[in-house]
Amino acid sequence: MKKKSSHRAGPRIPLEVDGVQVNFCKKPACNNFGIPASTQKQPRGPGASSCSRDQYRLSRGSRNKVTQINCQCCGEVLPVKSNQGIVEEFRRISRYLEPKDEVSCPDGSCSNHSVGISSGKSVYQSFGKTKSGSHRYRCKSCGKSFSVGKSTNRQKQPHKNKIIFKLLMNKSPLKRICEVADVHMETIYGKIDFLHRQCLAFAADRERRLLDGKHIRRLYVSVDRQEYVVNWSRREDKRNITLAAIGSADNATGYVFGMHLNYDPSLIADQIEADAIAIGDASLQFAYRKHARLWLQDDYEKSRQANIKRSVGAGGLNGSIELTYEVAINRDDVEASESLDNSRKLPARGMQVHSEYTMYGHFYHLSRLFGGVEKIRLFLDQDSGIRAACLSAFQSKVAERSCDAFYVRTNKSMTVDEKRHALGDSRREFRQMQKAFPNLSESEVKLLLIKERMQSMAEIGRWRDRWLLHPFPNMSEPEKAVCYMTDFGDYDDDHLAWLYNKASMHGIDRFFMQVRRRISLLERPIKTASKTGRTWHGYSPYNPAIIIKLLDIFRVYYNYCLAGQDKQTPAMRIGLAKGKVEEEDIIYY
Repeated sequence: MKKKSSHRAGPRIPLEVDGVQVNFCKKPACNNFGIPASTQKQPRGPGASSCSRDQYRLSRGSRNKVTQINCQCCGEVLPVKSNQGIVEEFRRISRYLEPKDEVSCPDGSCSNHSVGISSGKSVYQSFGKTKSGSHRYRCKSCGKSFSVGKSTNRQKQPHKNKIIFKLLMNKSPLKRICEVADVHMETIYGKIDFLHRQCLAFAADRERRLLDGKHIRRLYVSVDRQEYVVNWSRREDKRNITLAAIGSADNATGYVFGMHLNYDPSLIADQIEADAIAIGDASLQFAYRKHARLWLQDDYEKSRQANIKRSVGAGGLNGSIELTYEVAINRDDVEASESLDNSRKLPARGMQVHSEYTMYGHFYHLSRLFGGVEKIRLFLDQDSGIRAACLSAFQSKVAERSCDAFYVRTNKSMTVDEKRHALGDSRREFRQMQKAFPNLSESEVKLLLIKERMQSMAEIGRWRDRWLLHPFPNMSEPEKAVCYMTDFGDYDDDHLAWLYNKASMHGIDRFFMQVRRRISLLERPIKTASKTGRTWHGYSPYNPAIIIKLLDIFRVYYNYCLAGQDKQTPAMRIGLAKGKVEEEDIIYY
């Protein structure tokens, strides 16, 4: 008899961890939305009453070890996820926000040992500076003196930090930075590490205001993913590493709240693989594993072999939307969207994270930041993993009607001429409507056109989601369709029409474009192809960890240093800065 994959003796579904339990129906209109499946084994059979069991059925298939729950109220089928894995990823993503221990008296027996220097003159006396320029303090309790080092301590060339920072943010390749700044490559990598620490410390100081409940009336946040390729470094194995970062930006202010790569550089793969073998993780259903969020080598190989290339859908934008639904349904795990083939491999250093766990961590991070926001509108790329993560993290806000979520899909294959033609058609339709209703203002005509489109929305995919073809394209979004996912039927047509009008991906798309244009290592790569399909990407990095560092550095630079035509930065518009922040204020924070 074929041995079935098992799960550890224990709960029916993974237990809640730190308040996180995502194993519930993700259909907002369903009575089970936000109500998790029971962790206890449920009575079944003729003698079991409906009130003695929950409204879910579990199926533990052996194929790829994906456990699913079936909602008995609406028929939704969802993969079970590890709450522990989600919390681990959330902690990794939001670690920079945790407050650092403040410097205090170093004498462990002193009463001021746990009292920080911010307590002031009543506790510590300023006691000059060291030769390197660090501030010295004297403890008024024990009389001992100590110094507080500057961020640039032990740096040999701190005066070159600014020029290297600016060159990194302006598409200079690393070798050219070495020439301009007259430093060695080893120095460049050291400076990137330093700048990364300073940027995270600076961002944490400002973004803790969001954690403290900073009041924001409305946010219109667009969410999407961008892929990055890591080059092969050994001739014996010329497969590439492909990773994806999920990013979120406010469309109104441009502020980017996060850009998170599905990669954990702190882990040692050999140790994790050995531990997984020792505890028998490979024999367990994915959601019940200790290392559920991580790609193990054996699982990666099996997934690559099982992956099937699918043809590109036809039929315009609606056809592409329908194909995306079809591909998701045919996956063993509807939320797992990594596309694997024989030209790809896992990182040699650190570990690749299952992309859906990074999505969950990202949205829980956003939920933590948005505590003081009155109304949140989330515009999501059409991705079932993004949808599930969003509705899990914001479930309570969706239920209380302070958060709405939309799919937004744009046609990115149009030529410039096709975009101009679509724009011209839209303008002609708008002028005709103005002539028909001369007493209406421009905004009222827009509202009328959207409400007309609302009467003829297309139902697409297995879930029969209703998609509106947006009547007002632009050159960046020349053809756009929008699906309202959190429709409780409680908005009138005017309110709903304006929400459709707001639906856009331009906030995160602009950031993605700037990443490609300003960061040399993350530029859209120039490919050198081999006959076997493996490619070497001319500008791509060799170490995935540097992608995380550059994305973090650029996010801070983009939010606080880059002003738009209105002379304001995204941080100024959202209220986290009073003016444009100079590079020195970040470098020497």
